This record gives sequence, structure tokens and C-alpha cells, in this order.
Amino acid sequence: MRVFLTGATGFIGSALIPELITAGHQVIGLTRSEAGAAALRTAGVEPHRGDLTDLGSLHDGAARADGVIHAAFDHDDFSDFVANCEKDRRAIEALGSELKGSDRPLLITSGVAMGCPAPGQPATEDVFDRDHPNPRVASERAGEALLEAGVKVSVMRLPQVHDTVKQGLVTYLVAHARAKGVSAYVGDGSNRWAAGPRRDVARLYVLALERAEAGARYHAVSEEGVPLRAIAEAVGRGLGVPATSVAPDAAAAHFGWLAGFAGADMAASSALTRSRLGWQPDSRSLIADLDAMDYARGAENHIS
Repeated sequence: MRVFLTGATGFIGSALIPELITAGHQVIGLTRSEAGAAALRTAGVEPHRGDLTDLGSLHDGAARADGVIHAAFDHDDFSDFVANCEKDRRAIEALGSELKGSDRPLLITSGVAMGCPAPGQPATEDVFDRDHPNPRVASERAGEALLEAGVKVSVMRLPQVHDTVKQGLVTYLVAHARAKGVSAYVGDGSNRWAAGPRRDVARLYVLALERAEAGARYHAVSEEGVPLRAIAEAVGRGLGVPATSVAPDAAAAHFGWLAGFAGADMAASSALTRSRLGWQPDSRSLIADLDAMDYARGAENHIS
């Protein structure tokens, strides 16, 4: 296929490119800059200039492709997370508008929390909480509307995707611990975050795109749930700072915008994904990657 990939120069997208090319696909990559375009050409990708706010560029990119992977998301400012999620909703609608009436697949991205059946239970692929308080629910609502309109849309739900440089929200915990001088968790730290290694996640995107099953939801989860205390302790070891409990009523003051995530239980299963796609992640654990990370690098080098 000719695959239009948003987020092509990002953390997920840059890992997707070699997996797509190895699988025999041609890649058209969305990029905002000439530097990004040059990097994409070097990687064997055809650049397509535009961004998430340029809905015309998204429509045109999808028009040139046999399938679309939407891996982009605005991570620049999580303090305005609601606006970022609305931007994602509009981007999904623009991509889907070009694919209506065709058999071309659209694979969008969401978070595993959208599949939580009840507090304390791991999220599963067959559950979608349309009333979830996390604003990211807008992405899957947009996907559902496109599905009803006849678009062959499916959803990739992400946990904390990690390697030895970045680890999803954990990256921000690292930066926060560096600034505060303590690596904190909420209460007893028993709440869990699901995790998945970057390369395995990229392989799963390709499998899901090729499957092209309308309405399917997949969980890119290797570890069902890593306790936040274990994550905080690993970060503390790396930075040489103590791991400390913060009372729930003090979490907002300590973590700021991260508080809503730091105290959340975001465990998730990938049993259905593995059985449907034959996906078997084989990379290292989140804690192993945290222990192998070079903490001498500044936080600004880990967040982009």
C-alpha cells in the first residue's frame, strides 16, 4: 500500500517507518518543516507538508494513499490537553472525509484507558467508555462517527510506549522528579500503568493496518500494569533522588497537570489483540528501559 502517515517524524511514527517499508509499503509522511522533510527523504519516505491544524493538507495526504495511519498528537503542551484532543478530533474527521465510500483503511490512535470496564479492572479491547472523563475520548467518538458513515476505521490504543530515551507520560515524571528533587507516587503507589516497547508497538500498527478490520480496537500492551511506585523507584535510582509518597489530597499541588494521570489506574489487557493479530511482543520491560536510560541527559532532550 501507499500509506499516509501522520506524526511521521515523531516518537511512534519514526519507529513505524522502517516497519512499514520492511513490510513492502510505500510511505507518505506528514511533516511541518523542511528539516522534517529532509529527514523523511533520508528514511525513504515521500514528505507531505502540513500539520494537524491544516485540515486541507490532511485531506490531500489521505487522497494520495491506499491507507492511512494517524499517529500524530499534539504533545507540546499537556496543560491544554482538552484543546489538543479537540485538534485530534478534527484531524480524524478530515482524514475520514476523504476515505468515505472507499475500502481504504484508516487506523487512528487513542489510549488504553478508554477501554476500562470498571475501576480497578484492566481495560480491554471490547469495551469503549463513551463517557470517559479523559478528553481523549473525542478521538474514538470521531472514529465511531466515521465508522457509521462507512469508513473502514480501526483504533490503536496506546499504553506508556517506551525505549531507553522516552516512555510516554513517564518521561514527564522524570522531568518532574529532576525539577523537584524527589521521585513521587500517589498514596501507596499501587495504581498501575500499562506499557509497551516502542518497536513492538510499531510492528502492531503494521499488523492492524494490513488486517483493515472495520471497527476493531487493539491494545499495544506488553505489560498489563506496572505499579507507579516501581516506576518512581526506577526514576529515583536513575536520578539519584529519593522515591517518595505524596498524599492524594496533595497530588495536585505536587504534580500539577500530571496529577490526574499520576493517581490513575491505567492497567490494560492485550489478550484479544494477541489472539486476533498473532502479535507477540518480545522487547524489554518498562523498568529495564528506565534502568538503562542515560539520566545525565537533560529532560529537554527527552521531551519532543
